[in-house]
Order: sequence, then structure tokens, then C-alpha cells
Amino acid sequence: MKNSRVVVTGGAGFIGSHLCDKLIALGNDVVCVDNFLTGNLSNIAHLLENEHPNFALNKHNVSEHVYVEGNVDAVFHLASPASPNDYLKFPIQTLKVGSLGTHNALGLAKEKQARFLLASTSEVYGDPQIHPQYEEYWGHVNPIGPRGVYDEAKRFSEAMTMAYHRTHGLNAHIARIFNTYGPRMRIADGRAIPAFITQSIRNEPISVFGDGKQTRSFCFITDLINGLIKLMDSEIHEPINLGNPSEMTILDLAEKIIALAGTDSNIQHEPLPVDDPKIRQPDITKAKKHLAWEPAISLEEGLLVTIDDFRERLNINP
Repeated sequence: MKNSRVVVTGGAGFIGSHLCDKLIALGNDVVCVDNFLTGNLSNIAHLLENEHPNFALNKHNVSEHVYVEGNVDAVFHLASPASPNDYLKFPIQTLKVGSLGTHNALGLAKEKQARFLLASTSEVYGDPQIHPQYEEYWGHVNPIGPRGVYDEAKRFSEAMTMAYHRTHGLNAHIARIFNTYGPRMRIADGRAIPAFITQSIRNEPISVFGDGKQTRSFCFITDLINGLIKLMDSEIHEPINLGNPSEMTILDLAEKIIALAGTDSNIQHEPLPVDDPKIRQPDITKAKKHLAWEPAISLEEGLLVTIDDFRERLNINP
């Protein structure tokens, strides 16, 4: 991923904007395609304000035909609502971007003879009955539950990506992304880390769903971005898990954030959402073997950076 022209759909989102930054730092030209349904202009403001010569913004909904003038060497398809708050608020748009949007992004890559990477998710495993989750596991998903709009959209997008690879010979890759965190996460994202950080630095009660014994595995954003780029550069076409295998309970996460933030927040339990996965941990054996990739940033190190970012954006001093 050097000296290439790269399209990033969803490039104004949390992960997408960090990917744009890294690609530009590596010497690539980047075209960011985003309709700002859940993306944020502030994530790419530093590129727009400075009129960065290697960055262009195309405000567009990828669920409609995608046209990019000139050559394209690679397409990263990240466009989609990704937090429960978002895909429960925008269920139809989530299904459309996973189906029509993926079809359009694949069509662009095929037209330009470009490499393609789909940002899929650990949610394709649903509420897993196999632990940790490895790529050959087909998952345990409720297709008609409220979370199904996201889970099934991503499962369909994986099937579409593999169909383009097998039928058209497209150089395609699939990243199954596990819980990722870091600076630029939306304040009202609804996921555990931004919610807990925001509540803790405001000295508000921490809202833990259920008994808090459900587990997650948290990967810092820079580690994930490195994994995405390594995967795009690889010859691996089957899905690859990208995440941090260090598993912890949500209750332990809440207590760690309170300690790192140095606040007086207490734990307040809330009802568990429908179909909320009880366990989540990636098996990254394939990523280690084929990509020479594994996370390098510890949870404490990453959380401290993220807490500082939230304090700055919320204008709350320690």
C-alpha cells in the first residue's frame, strides 16, 4: 500500500478516518467516500482544512452507484453503521449498505481492476457457541432479531465478496473486525468504551448491561489499521479475524476505566439488550501465520490515550 490511489468508503468514520491518515502517511492518494449518516466531518477536518494534496472527499451514498474518475488501485469498503445505537436507528440503511453498497463497491473494484477489502465484523458469529471464535465457525445469529440487520448485512456482504472473487477473479479480502477503540470514537456511540469513558470523566454512574459478566476483546485502532493494510497487501482471500485475543468482562472493563480516569463513578446495572453476545474473543492464529500480525498496544496504554482524547473533546480537565 504505497504510491497507490485508494478509495475508502466510510472514510469519515472512526476506523475509516484513521485508515485514511495511515494510507496518506504511506504515500498513497486517498479518495474518501462518505454520506455522513454516521461519519463525522471533524474526523477528516485536518485533511480538508489543510487542503491535503493526497486527499479528496466524495460526499456520496454508496448504496447508490459509485463513480470515481481516474485509476483506482485499491478499495477499502468500510461504509456501514457499526454501533448498536446506529443500526437500530437506521436498520434499512444498514441492510442496504451491506447489500447494495457492497455490490457497488465491488463493482467499482472490478471496473478499475483494483484490490478490494471488505470490513466485516465479529458480529457474523452472533452469540457464539464456539469459543474463541475462529474463521471456519459459521456463527449463531438470529436473522430476525433487532441486531440481525447488522449481522446479516455483513454475512451477505461476505458472500457477495467471495462470489466476486470466485466469479470475476477479483483480488478480494475480508477482515472480521472485533471490538476496536481509540481516539475519534463518537461520544454518544453507545458502545462500552465510549459510554464508560464519557460517564466516568463526567463522574456519572457507569451503565453496565446485565450482570457485566459478558466478555469482549478490545483492539486499539492503530493495531487494527496495521492489520487491515497487511491484509490488503496479502494473497489471503478467505476471512481473517483482526482483533485482540485478550478477553475481559464488561464489568472489569468498567472498573479499569474508572481507575484510569481517576473519578468517583460507580456501577449501575441496566437490562441486557436483546441477542447481546455473551462471549467474544478472536482466534488470530491465521493473522499471525499469514500476515505476521498481532496487536502491540496494551489495553491500559490504549485506554489512557482514548481517555485523554475524550477529555479534550468534552473540555473536561482531570
